[in-house]
Amino acid sequence: MKIGVLSRNRSLYSTRRLVEEGLKRGHEMRVIDCLHCYMNITSSNPSIHYRGEVLDGFDSVIPRIGASVTFYGTAVLRQFEMMGVFPLNESVAITRARDKLRSMQLLSRKGIGLPVTGFANKPDDIPDLIKMVGGAPLVIKLLEGTQGIGVVLAETRKAAESVIEAFLGLHADILVQEYIKEAGGSDIRCFIIGDKVIAAMRRQAAEGEFRSNLHRGGTASVVRITPEERRTAIAAAKAMGLNIAGVDLLRSSRGPLVMEVNSSPGLEGIEAATGKNVAGMILEFTEKNARPWRTKTKGRG
Repeated sequence: MKIGVLSRNRSLYSTRRLVEEGLKRGHEMRVIDCLHCYMNITSSNPSIHYRGEVLDGFDSVIPRIGASVTFYGTAVLRQFEMMGVFPLNESVAITRARDKLRSMQLLSRKGIGLPVTGFANKPDDIPDLIKMVGGAPLVIKLLEGTQGIGVVLAETRKAAESVIEAFLGLHADILVQEYIKEAGGSDIRCFIIGDKVIAAMRRQAAEGEFRSNLHRGGTASVVRITPEERRTAIAAAKAMGLNIAGVDLLRSSRGPLVMEVNSSPGLEGIEAATGKNVAGMILEFTEKNARPWRTKTKGRG
């Protein structure tokens, strides 16, 4: 098969591994920087041009779209979909998951466990907003933040009020969320392919840090998840419409709570922690689903 990997950097671990595994399995692999794509949007013959050539003949495209280029990256992916190319994750699902507020509302509607979360634009009563999520300590998150950036733990009510006022003064959209103390600065990343959790790791925050992201110095180790955690992770990915997802869970006194659903989960941490060939499993899923999808969508505009 001819498979495109939408990635801005071919040297990134996840991109390299996908290309490596694809080549091993006999596929033609092409790394495509979405920002260098330009599109001909027409009902009769939609096309994508890239550095002066027309991109055609692709069976599948694997999106590795960074958060900063979500809008343009998903537009390019949508154009591939219009051309009948199988997307590992569909553009609408990625857009859904990238919008933190929308994703939380969708998970809530499906009855999936979440930390109590508040959202406001110009609250006239910040103390009431804080009270609504259970008081301090609490977590304040920038709506557009990624990899733990723009996430603040406010340990007292006064600190929470000051941080909220500062963010709102900068016209930033924020989520105010209860702090799950019993999680102990750790979370569980469940890696989902299709309708299965194929690997899971526990991420522990560095000493003096509450964010468990590996980019923030957290450490990862293999973990055995419970049946309830497995069901929750699968339901969260399904609610977003994602074939491939990293679902981050917190272990709380009231069961697993979904912190985030990542549409472009990194492969390095999960492969290192579990020893599993996750990139190979992704290619296997692509092989099984690309041709049936193309047959199903043939002729669809």
